[in-house]
Amino acid sequence: MEIPATQTFAPQQTNPAELIGELFDPFDLTDPFAFYRRARHEAPIFYSPKLGSWVFSRYDDIKAIFRDWKTFSSENAQSPFWPLAEETMRILKAGGFEGRSGLSARVPPDHTRLRSIVQDAFGPRRFKALEPQIRNIMNEAVDAFADKGEADLIADFAFEVPALVIFCLLGVPPEEAPHVKAWSESRALLTWGNLSPEQQIPHAHNMVRYWEYCCDLVARRHKQASDDLPGDLVRMQQDGADISDHEIASICYSQLFAGQETTTSLIGNGLRELLLHPQELEAVTTDPTLVANAIDEILRFTPSIVAWRRRAKAAASIGGIQLPEQTNLLLLLGSGNRDEAVFDDPDRFDVRRKNARTHLSLGYGIHYCLGAQLAKLQMSTVLDLLPRRLPNLRLTPGQAFTFVPNASFRTPRALQAEWDRGAFH
Repeated sequence: MEIPATQTFAPQQTNPAELIGELFDPFDLTDPFAFYRRARHEAPIFYSPKLGSWVFSRYDDIKAIFRDWKTFSSENAQSPFWPLAEETMRILKAGGFEGRSGLSARVPPDHTRLRSIVQDAFGPRRFKALEPQIRNIMNEAVDAFADKGEADLIADFAFEVPALVIFCLLGVPPEEAPHVKAWSESRALLTWGNLSPEQQIPHAHNMVRYWEYCCDLVARRHKQASDDLPGDLVRMQQDGADISDHEIASICYSQLFAGQETTTSLIGNGLRELLLHPQELEAVTTDPTLVANAIDEILRFTPSIVAWRRRAKAAASIGGIQLPEQTNLLLLLGSGNRDEAVFDDPDRFDVRRKNARTHLSLGYGIHYCLGAQLAKLQMSTVLDLLPRRLPNLRLTPGQAFTFVPNASFRTPRALQAEWDRGAFH
């Protein structure tokens, strides 16, 4: 989360997309895809008065914006939509909060310098070492409920497992998981939510604690070396890498959030969609060669992040719309992923889809998701482990799915499932 720049530019006169702009509710993610489809057909680029942003729904427009990072900066990607309340700002300032994006909201040359350093520590060697730990974490989670014959696969599995994995990566003790989870939720709500000034206050206190914790992670690595991501970065710094303690803390601040929240969404959304389409689940479980493509189809069809932001650093034209300098943009990744111009029958979930991998859910260009490999590794382990441990896994009938109100991160609040008890697992 960063302190927002507030300047936006609204259109000067009524335009054909005004109705779509008025109907757009960015904070209702229950089922936004029907609206996305309407927007692509009636007004693929429109202005949202609720957000003070121009909104883009077509695949090609979104990809062009991602590609042109010089014109369309990521500097506002982690900023609240509106200025934070005065008391919230006072709490953050008094607490010494200086949390900044690790990479996603940085621009070159800082982004280039930091990404090259972090990639060296965030690579195949580290993931290979994590793989058995990931399987152990998932098996232990399933052990706690396998004999019950039913569970909420969000609360009992998808919520905590990615957190424990990212804690292994960053060297966070498992007993500290509840605190970090609470801080991450505060970050999401304070940055991408729609909170009243009163509602912001407890989350502001959490943000201070969150940042203090990240700084302490780095300080501890200076006192004692450790085999984890912050330990690697401190060693690289001591060997001459151009990265500061503040920047290492910012990487931890970013990864503690992004490394768990988006993977919780991937697992939750993926299990939900596969259980809603049992033939697709059977195809994946009987043919492991489909797993990689199935994960990309999950990311395309029901992305963890449905919308992301950019800001025009110079006057520009996209899709025939003239954008003044400092215009705020919202990119509907969830809409681009279902653009009929790119994907045949885009509202059909198909684990064999030939171009599933061309989705936009992991970004594009210089800001392509650094943790994509780790997230996919976790999801592939889920698809190998759960169908074997929970025979005849199926959705509990009659449930309605709800989603946390925010503008970007789409995760079901609950996913009630059942399976055959007493079977070998």
